[in-house]
Amino acid sequence: MALMPVADALSAILDGAEPLPEEMVGLDAAYHRTLARDVAALRTQPPQAMSAMDGYAVRAADAADLSARLKVIGEVAAGRPFERTVSAGEAVRIFTGGVIPDGADAVIIQEDTRADGDHITITETAVTGRHIRPPGVDFREGDVLLAAGSRLSDRALSLAAAMNYPELAVRRRPRVAVLATGDELVMPGSKPGPGQIVYSNGYALRALARAEGAETIDLGIAADTVAATTPGIRRARDAGADVLITTGGASVGDHDLVKQSLEAEGVTMAFWRIAMRPGKPMMHGRLGAMRVIGLPGNPVSSYVCAFLFLVPLIRALSGRKVIHHVRARALLGRDLAANDQREDYLRARLEARADGTLIATPVMKQDSSLLGNLAAAQALLVRPPFAPAAASGAECEILTMPE
Repeated sequence: MALMPVADALSAILDGAEPLPEEMVGLDAAYHRTLARDVAALRTQPPQAMSAMDGYAVRAADAADLSARLKVIGEVAAGRPFERTVSAGEAVRIFTGGVIPDGADAVIIQEDTRADGDHITITETAVTGRHIRPPGVDFREGDVLLAAGSRLSDRALSLAAAMNYPELAVRRRPRVAVLATGDELVMPGSKPGPGQIVYSNGYALRALARAEGAETIDLGIAADTVAATTPGIRRARDAGADVLITTGGASVGDHDLVKQSLEAEGVTMAFWRIAMRPGKPMMHGRLGAMRVIGLPGNPVSSYVCAFLFLVPLIRALSGRKVIHHVRARALLGRDLAANDQREDYLRARLEARADGTLIATPVMKQDSSLLGNLAAAQALLVRPPFAPAAASGAECEILTMPE
């Protein structure tokens, strides 16, 4: 069977992936959710001209000369406008956020005046419009400031609140279920027996999915039998999972029974041998609306495949505008030999030079079981199929991994 290119595999996984339905949530629950609709301002901010400083609201013409003396006729604080009009020779004490009174067209800061009872003397001339925030300088009613498909940051939530929205329409979070398979796996904290290893894949996969905005369902560990694997698949379906991730059992050995179990439950399966390293054995199929991705059992292969394929799928289901990873440029930190027919994703450390240039140095041991090297790496260095040998200092492509 020919090896499937990585781009073709990703295209197949994303085929038909439409944004999930929308729901309304309060602002506190909207952090890192994906907007389902454009958000237009419901008000103008600021609604009136306001002072940007503590000082005095004046007519610029009255304060054009040093030593001009003005009578203070009142005070303006934020939320407490002054009802009278400022006339010739008058000033109003004003604080930051106070509405500029009628008649005034400038603010003289407190430090540029000398107070004498109910009068002030100007020590710095006024300029029309200085220290005044005009109406709508931030935004105006009807301005679209947050676009559908964007992920809501902390600053975006503050903006939405200022636009007078108590809640927002966001996409439902994708539900990602994770099922591990393998007779050799025991839970962390257990004492492994002969030939057993501590289960680790699910913790990275669930964290990765949650970081992208998904809800996760832990289906635990199933033994290497169809009878043990099938209940986990059914639990994922019954829980309404949008995506089922299996780890282990994705190869072609006698004990790799995940494909058989999935097909027995009615999954329409396409089985791939992908032209990538690590992670050549991987499965993808569908059970009704639920998408299934069968990841390899080796922890590095499992993580790299999830990063490359699951993350864009979650983003697509979430309705994000940008779903694909963005590749960056760096310089090689060591020599690399020529590549074979598989696209290579080398775990690499990143170092920034003083001028900002990134140096990507692949770790020496790239075995797909080495979690220590994966945890220490900050990026995946991407080498195309049949890439020629490259010397230290040559330009390369990287995918930065989550912190």
